[in-house]
Amino acid sequence: LVTVAESGGGSIQAGGSLRLSCTASGFDFVGVDVGWYRQIRVNECELVATLRDDSSTYYRGSVKGRFSVSTDSAKTTVFLHMNDLKPEDTGVYYCGAGSTVPDDGYCGPREGYLEVWGQGTLVTVSG
Repeated sequence: LVTVAESGGGSIQAGGSLRLSCTASGFDFVGVDVGWYRQIRVNECELVATLRDDSSTYYRGSVKGRFSVSTDSAKTTVFLHMNDLKPEDTGVYYCGAGSTVPDDGYCGPREGYLEVWGQGTLVTVSG
């Protein structure tokens, strides 16, 4: 069974920092794209950041310069480093992994290309 698990969420004041982790179980992230999504309303997510298998990255405009993604040397954990957090960053953050990480507004796995999806971790930014 292949799964991912997110961790690192919490409540924080605006301007603070958090590091989220997406840890793989039963596989590793070699040759896989990993995306961090934020739920913005029921059944709707936006893609926040991507770490592709070629190590290139994508960041949503609203988080550029504040968020970054990285991986550990074992390629089993992908991190989302979140700095200068704002109240609008509040939400449940999910990671998804697969051959493609789409920004299509959907929350959840997609059969055939984004097959691994976590349970999410809540980030609450106040102030």
